[in-house]
Amino acid sequence: MSVDEKTVRRIAHLARIAVTDAEVPHLQGELNAILSFVEQLNEVNVEGVEPMTSVTPMVMKKRQDGVTDGGIPEKIVENAPATEDNFFLVPKVVE
Repeated sequence: MSVDEKTVRRIAHLARIAVTDAEVPHLQGELNAILSFVEQLNEVNVEGVEPMTSVTPMVMKKRQDGVTDGGIPEKIVENAPATEDNFFLVPKVVE
């Protein structure tokens, strides 16, 4: 796949990047080099290779998913201007 000048200008426009006429050929070469590298990656045989999220095996730390009141409701509403039964009171905004 090859990128032409029109495509470079469109990519620059979509990325909101100001590109001068002198910069277009350089960017065209850079984009073509990136695309040729990606084409090389498509040639690699990955059959039997499991997808990975990291190069080192690791297990994600998980915590028990439980609903709690936080154990400190009084401290949470302590600085609120108005509260009732550990809930915030707010002025009515819709009649």
